[in-house]
Amino acid sequence: MLRTALRNLLAHKARLAMTVLAVCLGVAFVSGTLVFADSTAAAHRAAASKTFAGIDVTVTDKAPEPGPDDVSRAGVLDDALVTELARVPGVAAVRPSVDGSATLNAADGSPLRADRAWSHLAGAYVPGKDGKDSRYPLTEGRAPANGGEIAVDRGTAAAGGFRIGDTVTLATDGPVTTKRLVGIVSTDDIRVTAGGTLALFDKTTAQKLFSAPGHYTGIDLTAAPGTTASELADRVTAVLPADHAEATTGQAQAAQQAILVDTLTRGYEKVPMVFAGVSLFIGSFLIVNTFTMLVKRRTRETALLRAIGASRRQVSRSVLLEALVVGLAASVAGFLLGLGIAAMLPHVLGGDSALPTGPLVIGPRSVAAALGVGVGVTVLAAWLPSRLAARTSPMEAMRTAEQPPPAQRFRLRGAVGVGLLVLGAGRLVSLSGAKDASEENLRDAMIGCGLFAAALIVLAPLLAAPVIRLTGRLGVTGRLARENALRDPRRTAATAATLLISTGLVTGLAVIGHSTGQALDRQAAAGLGADYVVSTRSTMTGVDAGAVRRLADTPGVRAAHPITDSTLFTGSGVRQVSGIDPATVRDTMRLDFVSGSADDLAPGRIAVSATLARESGVTTGGLLNVEMGSAGKPTAYKVVGVYKDNPVAHDALGSRGEVAANSFLPGSVQRVLLRTDGPPTAALENRLRTAVGNNPLLRVQNRDQLVREAAGTMGDLLDVMYGMLGIGVVISALGIVNTLAMSVAERTREIGTLRALGMDRAGIRRMIRLEALTVTGFGTLLGLAGGLFAAWAVGSLANGAIDEYTLVLPWGTLLLVCLLSLAIGVLAAAVPARRAAALSLLEAAANA
Repeated sequence: MLRTALRNLLAHKARLAMTVLAVCLGVAFVSGTLVFADSTAAAHRAAASKTFAGIDVTVTDKAPEPGPDDVSRAGVLDDALVTELARVPGVAAVRPSVDGSATLNAADGSPLRADRAWSHLAGAYVPGKDGKDSRYPLTEGRAPANGGEIAVDRGTAAAGGFRIGDTVTLATDGPVTTKRLVGIVSTDDIRVTAGGTLALFDKTTAQKLFSAPGHYTGIDLTAAPGTTASELADRVTAVLPADHAEATTGQAQAAQQAILVDTLTRGYEKVPMVFAGVSLFIGSFLIVNTFTMLVKRRTRETALLRAIGASRRQVSRSVLLEALVVGLAASVAGFLLGLGIAAMLPHVLGGDSALPTGPLVIGPRSVAAALGVGVGVTVLAAWLPSRLAARTSPMEAMRTAEQPPPAQRFRLRGAVGVGLLVLGAGRLVSLSGAKDASEENLRDAMIGCGLFAAALIVLAPLLAAPVIRLTGRLGVTGRLARENALRDPRRTAATAATLLISTGLVTGLAVIGHSTGQALDRQAAAGLGADYVVSTRSTMTGVDAGAVRRLADTPGVRAAHPITDSTLFTGSGVRQVSGIDPATVRDTMRLDFVSGSADDLAPGRIAVSATLARESGVTTGGLLNVEMGSAGKPTAYKVVGVYKDNPVAHDALGSRGEVAANSFLPGSVQRVLLRTDGPPTAALENRLRTAVGNNPLLRVQNRDQLVREAAGTMGDLLDVMYGMLGIGVVISALGIVNTLAMSVAERTREIGTLRALGMDRAGIRRMIRLEALTVTGFGTLLGLAGGLFAAWAVGSLANGAIDEYTLVLPWGTLLLVCLLSLAIGVLAAAVPARRAAALSLLEAAANA
């Protein structure tokens, strides 16, 4: 049986190659993503180790910062402690550091890497006895020597378009300042090399900005030869002020920093894994179809094996052995392709962020995953065909014609399919009235979609005949193509299943994504009465009072309304509260109150959104027990109104004075809503940016920009959607080529007869293409119907979170999906059609 299995593999290697390619795609994404993750993690560790090379122990302030005054900010890390640590036995060198954060504007005035706020680093250039800072080697220019100078790293200089002598605009924790660029340094800090920025000041300036005169945020120590980092850490801990400072080894610091950056970039792995799952799921249908067709073609051969003594188990194992070999081949090919994917992912996913580079790390989990996924999926998918082969009786060897499947199988399939359809559709329909996107409802929606998709797959062979016959009459050639597609409904359905799944996924996501994007557009536009919004990018800073005054005095601005945002701690979680002036709220926000109004806002009184009111179980006139900002204790607030959800107003509204008093930044302003005399113009926007000093911590956005930002996450969803469509199309093409190639081989006599009756080669090719078009049309139609139904049912959950949500069909996208699916069917039929047309009458006679 082993020799028989290997012989069958060699006899059908060209057709099995399509199956290998389908599985190969899924394996490549899985192994490539794991290799990428291991390689990136190793690169993070290497970069972090390089960053802390020469640093054996780091001393940091352990006490929290209780207030904004210089004494509380200073901590205990001062010059006296630096001198004392230098006398500790085993200390070879001491380097104090002053670290903080600074956001820069690029040379063109735009904020530099604004989406990387977590890695906008700043610090002091601390020269040693040789006048150089070993941590930041100079590559160009000189070190900053006074408060008007700055140095940046090479990556920041390149990204910002800076050259020595340029004026750099930046902000640390407040108003904008300008510095002259005098030096460019290199750094191995993983936070910078992973896409951040670095700004260096002289020591005195850095202390004023981030600590206090004569004080530091950290002290790095280098151990003398013969002293280990752990020994030095113990000696240093003994001289540190108790409960105020701590000593950490450089190795531990490097590990912590690597984990931090690795966690922040871990999201890069999600999209490739989604593609891997889709590839393997869709590819499994191709595997089932291929092995089913091979088993059916070898019915007489299998029957002869049974007649000469082969047991059912041996026959089944023979098919599974073939699948095992195919899976091994797919795993090896997929793993090699995955290495290429792993090498490209840093450039594809990193964008303008330079992810740490290093050699590819091939760990045991990557190899095990490639083998487990490739072999496991292939063997599991071939299990049903192997059972079919095992059921072959020896009497089949005496039959000259293929026997149709028993009617009871179709009845059983129909019963199972209808049952799944009722369960899936019923669960989805029950959700159509739900308005709450809770975890339970989302789980029910996923289960319902899964059952509904399974029902379509099970019922597809039964639906093939009535649906395909709707195509009508397309002449003799078209009628032949249609009847060929209906000759084996199960084969047609299995071939179309790949398109059904991919088209259904894309259709559902496209409709929900488009509808949500349109709803967010309408919600943002409907809730905002202002023409411009100036807001802060950092949660640690606000818009200073001077900037608010300058904005109000800007020509073209009719009114400027400051808003203080803070947090609201409720029993159901953390919410946002906006502090406003009730007298001017109508001029800046378009609030739709269900009950009450904002006129009665005052200390001790708040208005809440409909969602917060529903979750908290309160109505107008009731009391809501919450903790506002830094108040420190819950307070019972009287609810004076309930308004429809509004992204501009957030979850609750309070009087600005009370919210500002309880803010973590007392008296701060997070947003300024502006009304202007006319429509937005580039000149007015430039004047507004000038009014805030081109501060990179502040954003100036008009209504259109805010609306686009509100729906910005839909772009990521659409990218994933089109990626899944591409995967589905590729695997569907492989399935169509495989099916048609085997179909042509089975119909050699039939094609020869058609040629003898006068059909020319062009007619044969047209017949095969129309057959492919029929199959792809069937799969596309079912996928569109299923995707639209699921989107309609699941979309109601979004309606619970977005009042403006309504089902809007993206006609352009749906048309593109249909055209692409049909086009791939025609293209996939090219090779089988050419092969069928090349058959000669003599070859047909030889197979008679």
